Amino acid sequence: MPDVRIPSPAPAPAAPAVVTARPVAEPGPASPPTEADLLAFVRRTAADAALVASLPLDPEGRTWLRIEGPGGSEAWLIGWPPGTGTGWHDHGGSHGAFIAAAGELTEQSLAARLPTEGWKTLELADDVDRQRRLPAGEGRAFGPHHVHEVLNLSTTRHAVSVHAYYPPLPLMRRYSRTGQTLRLEQVEQPEEWG
Repeated sequence: MPDVRIPSPAPAPAAPAVVTARPVAEPGPASPPTEADLLAFVRRTAADAALVASLPLDPEGRTWLRIEGPGGSEAWLIGWPPGTGTGWHDHGGSHGAFIAAAGELTEQSLAARLPTEGWKTLELADDVDRQRRLPAGEGRAFGPHHVHEVLNLSTTRHAVSVHAYYPPLPLMRRYSRTGQTLRLEQVEQPEEWG
């Protein structure tokens, strides 16, 4: 989960600190969690003020805390310094949900299903861009083909968010974007996230 500084196209800073958190998950359902289950989980977790406050915040790069998600899902509490973001990425076929627990995030997403293999560069149609503001308490769920970037556009305030994915992220594809041209840059494996 490397950082991207906004608007600088410079390389991402060194890997942020990773610390271990106490579990906040409730016993999972007998079947795998749905997008709605994951959204309900991130909402409950974001309401845990003590857990949100326990996340160390770094002025230079994102920090994260892995937490126990429902039903075998992967979950994270993430701190966003002002002017940071993820860059364009997908979730390797996992579905998920996230919510802003503090501050405000902006999500830029594509309303198009991209092929997962066999391409390096795509030209996007003019009408595929979506933007969503997510102030504290606002979140969303997404399906397994979701491509987006998440940004903290504030110049003065940290944001904190909660994310959950099922199945646990098998990989993440990273993209660069210039105008309507999307380019596959890297495929990251879980062991690269620290």
